[in-house]
Amino acid sequence: MRILVVEDQKDLNEIIVRKLTGEHYSVDACYTGDDALDFLRCAEYDGVILDIMLPGITGLGVLKEMRSSGDKTPVLLLTALGTVDDRVAGLDAGADDYLVKPFDFEELMARVRAMVRRGGERASSVMTCGDLTLDSSARRVERAGKELSLTAKEFDILEYLMQNEGKVLSRDKLSNHIWNYDYDGGSNVIDVYVHHLRRKVDDGFEEKKILTVKGAGYMVK
Repeated sequence: MRILVVEDQKDLNEIIVRKLTGEHYSVDACYTGDDALDFLRCAEYDGVILDIMLPGITGLGVLKEMRSSGDKTPVLLLTALGTVDDRVAGLDAGADDYLVKPFDFEELMARVRAMVRRGGERASSVMTCGDLTLDSSARRVERAGKELSLTAKEFDILEYLMQNEGKVLSRDKLSNHIWNYDYDGGSNVIDVYVHHLRRKVDDGFEEKKILTVKGAGYMVK
């Protein structure tokens, strides 16, 4: 899961990033609305945490620009403005949720989890593909009732593949979704991770879940 954090208070921005990273999200961060729009034009996100009071273009301005361009990425607004009119204005602009400062970080994390589930049109954190089951909240994977031990990145790749079951995801799409802009890995890193993931998920089973589509990428089916 990849999240964009847009918050001009640098200390708060860093804390949110640290909390999200600790929950195994891939995170990009910026401090202005203009930079947020640049990030959104260059990458796909599972959710955006967006402060309203930003220098330059405001958070509401960013949100309106997103929605007018057809970007349906879920957005959680953060603000010190807590009146009913303020909340209505944010929700009417296209926000999915609204959290007033100061807030509890556990509540923020819970709202982020709910936001990205809604963005994927899933009411539950559990996804299944035949006898393969993945629980995003518990970060647990089972095949035929047996728990599989995956690394953090192996889990993230499998989760993204299962979110797009039946769809071919290119190496670039997988890489851009799993890692943030600071990542500087080799071009074959996805192949290496998928190789190890396939051994854990498919070895010993006649039916293979992780498929290679030659010249295109990978899929779960």
